[in-house]
Amino acid sequence: MPAYGIDTSIFVRLLTGLPAADYQATLKRLTTIRESQPQPITVANIVIAEAYAVLQHHYGVSKTDTRQGMLSVLTSGLVEPLHGDAVLDVLREIKEPGLTDRLITLDYDQRQTTVLTLDRKMADLSGCSRL
Repeated sequence: MPAYGIDTSIFVRLLTGLPAADYQATLKRLTTIRESQPQPITVANIVIAEAYAVLQHHYGVSKTDTRQGMLSVLTSGLVEPLHGDAVLDVLREIKEPGLTDRLITLDYDQRQTTVLTLDRKMADLSGCSRL
């Protein structure tokens, strides 16, 4: 069985439920896939970061509500973060640096790579170094 990961268009659909008919069709297809295989359907950090921006800028959803919606979808059992519980922890963190910086750091950490940054707040994160 192949493993599946979703893109931003699907994740945004799951988060917004819009348009309703397309949301229902997407939900039905994903549920069918999920029930037919043991592997989870995953969501990459870049998809989470893109959806985070899309919901705020195009749908007017607050950062707090966006994070809560993402946590709800990513713990629903239908899809889950590619990097597991560490992503859920990042979504729960509300201090600076922001979500995208933390997701970037998590991606590099998975590859045991130090992040070089000019951002002072990001440089304070474990695994980051100010250039």
